[in-house]
Amino acid sequence: MKAAVITFPGSNCDRDLAVAFEQAGAHVTRVWHKETSLPDGIDIVGIPGGFSFGDYLRCGAIAARSPIAQAVTAFAERGGHVLGICNGFQVLLEMGLLPGALLRNAHLKYICKPVGLRVETTQTPFTSAYEQGSVITLPVAHHDGNYTAGEETVAQLEAEGRVAFRYTENPNGSAHDIAGIVSANRRVLGMMPHPERAFAPIHGSTDGRGLFDGLIGAFAPA
Repeated sequence: MKAAVITFPGSNCDRDLAVAFEQAGAHVTRVWHKETSLPDGIDIVGIPGGFSFGDYLRCGAIAARSPIAQAVTAFAERGGHVLGICNGFQVLLEMGLLPGALLRNAHLKYICKPVGLRVETTQTPFTSAYEQGSVITLPVAHHDGNYTAGEETVAQLEAEGRVAFRYTENPNGSAHDIAGIVSANRRVLGMMPHPERAFAPIHGSTDGRGLFDGLIGAFAPA
């Protein structure tokens, strides 16, 4: 699998994401936000966590209008796989690749702690290595993680099985305890918790590794 990891001014998880991809077996290319195209032969684009452009205006809003954003959008529209984590999830929403918005946490405080997540579907390349209904623990670190969408949008996500992960104890006020969602073709995932921070034993948990292993498996030769 060939992965591209985008870096914006203010990204702080780009190296972590690149290392997780590499240790799972992927070849990784780092891409600066001012580039106007992705490397040839890329299978998946990773948009990392952090505070792109200082979270000015709205979280992810400026990053979503960077030169590389148009190439990422075109890649996704061609059926490419895209993973957005934390700030990367915010960027995907601002790009219009996923529906809804991420608002300020309901208690108006920054949260940084491990949280329980229930795997709601295994019918995506991101979750295929997990068991449906299993509970994993991943860290969150965000101020604006309160997933919000109109009632019809949330109902559609639920009906189509597009909620990938759900909080077991809601830390931020997200509608329906949503922690991560996928696109209609199930090839774009946005999630607030950080699987790349629970990848190796040194992290204290390896619960995030399943996401990367699932992706590697999805691109393995038949």
